[in-house]
Amino acid sequence: MRILESIDDELIGQLRADHEFFWLDATDLGADEVKRLGTLLGLHPLAVEDSIAFGQRPKLDTYGDTALLVLQGAVSSQPEDRNEHPLEEIHCHLSGDFIVTLHQRPYPELQRVAPLFSHAKTPKSEQYHVYKIIDVVVDSYFPMLADLDEQINDLEDAITAGGGRRELEETFRLKRLLLRLRKAVVPMRDVFAREIEVIADLAGLEADSHDYFRDIYDHLIRITDELDSYHEMVTGCTDLYLSTVANRQGETSKQLAIIASIFLPLSFLTGFFGMNFGWAVTHVFAGPWAFFLLGLGTMAISAGGMWLFFRRKGWTGEDG
Repeated sequence: MRILESIDDELIGQLRADHEFFWLDATDLGADEVKRLGTLLGLHPLAVEDSIAFGQRPKLDTYGDTALLVLQGAVSSQPEDRNEHPLEEIHCHLSGDFIVTLHQRPYPELQRVAPLFSHAKTPKSEQYHVYKIIDVVVDSYFPMLADLDEQINDLEDAITAGGGRRELEETFRLKRLLLRLRKAVVPMRDVFAREIEVIADLAGLEADSHDYFRDIYDHLIRITDELDSYHEMVTGCTDLYLSTVANRQGETSKQLAIIASIFLPLSFLTGFFGMNFGWAVTHVFAGPWAFFLLGLGTMAISAGGMWLFFRRKGWTGEDG
């Protein structure tokens, strides 16, 4: 199989005349270049129009002997940028004579699969090459899922250790990301569930085995299941955060209640002994012992008694 990285009219015309299967992987083509490619390969005008205006939903459209398969591939984020996992929209034009992949930015996953075709020891079928290209795009989600699993575990540990607003923002970010990924993966899963035979039986495409495309469908099911489980874990992180906040509020309220309870008898004592009745001032509060024994002594005894009572009830500990 020949691998092309640019539009070469003469070479493509020769390959088509010789019925030699080829793969053209092009990045960031302009509207005129896409139209030129469509004319050269005999693509349907609607397929050309879709490849000019990116932003398509994952789908499979057939136009006679050709088909347009729109995929969403994952792009792994850099270690310093964990806040975003962008998706790359890839348009695959399939035929018995060629496969063309169009994308707006360089896609490393497709670049890695090209040497596998060039250094293959035994010749592979055309259907195998189509499968391998699609499989590389689908499997690009697995490293990202492993990274998400690590992020969710770190988030759970941070919340358990007493997370704040930063952890709440991270939770919402992960929710939005998982929703975005699910919107990309589920339509692809549905395409391979309903129309898997369309690709395998495409006119002129050298047949090999339908199991190749069933393998892609199995991978998409696995990815969807993992996204659903991660969504439940992130929802659990939200519940854990709310529970942690409620526990902190309860602990603060308990501490304030203890302080208020200790000062309650002190307020009573100072109010009682602060009454300036003549008899009490003359007979009870006479002498220096009254200040230390009746004043400070009773307040110290009441505060100490209340504190001992709370300790025996277990209300002064953090887990009380």
